[in-house]
Amino acid sequence: MAIRFKDYYETLGVSRNATDEEIKQAYRRLARKYHPDVNPGDKSAEERFKEINEAYEVLSDPEKRKRYDALGADWKAGAEFTPPSGATAFDWTELAGGGRFGDFSDFFHALFGGPRGGAGFRFTSRGADVESEVRLTLEEAHRGATRTVTVPLEEECAACGGTGVQEKSGCRACGGRGATMRVERFTVNIPAGAQDGSVMRVPGRGGPGFGGGPRGDLYLHIRLLPHEIFELRDGADVLVEIPVAPWEALLGAQIEVPTLDGPVAMRIPPNSQGGQVLRLRGKGLARSGGGRGDQYVRLKIVVPPKPSEQERELFERLAAVSNFRPREPARGGA
Repeated sequence: MAIRFKDYYETLGVSRNATDEEIKQAYRRLARKYHPDVNPGDKSAEERFKEINEAYEVLSDPEKRKRYDALGADWKAGAEFTPPSGATAFDWTELAGGGRFGDFSDFFHALFGGPRGGAGFRFTSRGADVESEVRLTLEEAHRGATRTVTVPLEEECAACGGTGVQEKSGCRACGGRGATMRVERFTVNIPAGAQDGSVMRVPGRGGPGFGGGPRGDLYLHIRLLPHEIFELRDGADVLVEIPVAPWEALLGAQIEVPTLDGPVAMRIPPNSQGGQVLRLRGKGLARSGGGRGDQYVRLKIVVPPKPSEQERELFERLAAVSNFRPREPARGGA
């Protein structure tokens, strides 16, 4: 019986000449779209997620991709398998006749040594690395956080022992593939100081190895979410805008300012201006290597929205006696 298999390039929506970066970008885009955490309870999305990861395991590995491409022009999805002329690396006759194959990713197992226990070659290969994205609030990045991560895993079918055959016919449990897919969920501790755009490596939590090989690694791309108060600046620095009354800006004041660790007292110097930026040293985000960034405080002068009669009278008196002309250009010295 001829082996039938899926087109991994088509699964990721890239051409056969796609670069490694194009393959990685396509994988990230599709993985985010069909991730089980984004589509809870959607079995079709979960199956699509598994197929995407399976395709990426092959196309992201130069050696596996080379062996995949070596099949020639007749490997497109659903086509009959024909070994390339002069192929000597594998015993194609034994491989094709060593057992019954289903129609889901049989090529993946036959070529890359999955858990199938029939005749033919076997080799050991490390599992592919897996990438995922983790989104954190600024507070979580500052203090550290935990996240539940989802990774699809392929395991030897318990019903047929990985042979794909049960009672002289195709195994119903795995559809003759010799393997079953499951989604593994586990908790990852993200240390304090995670920066936006940084990558965290989790050893041994990637794709499964082949022929008894070790698992790959998981790489988590850190993304920091927008904050309702703080604005991220230059990695570990943050900016916050604080409203102050005109008299506080003119006379100076001691005010309370929010920080990632809670409110702190800050002194506004006399004659401060709207838009002026003050700095609180060491009050920004924690850094992964130790230390902290700074917090910048931008002053925003505001007036009473509903002034009392006495307040209005005082402002009128100020306007009458003041020589300040805010729209005249400042006069420099001679």
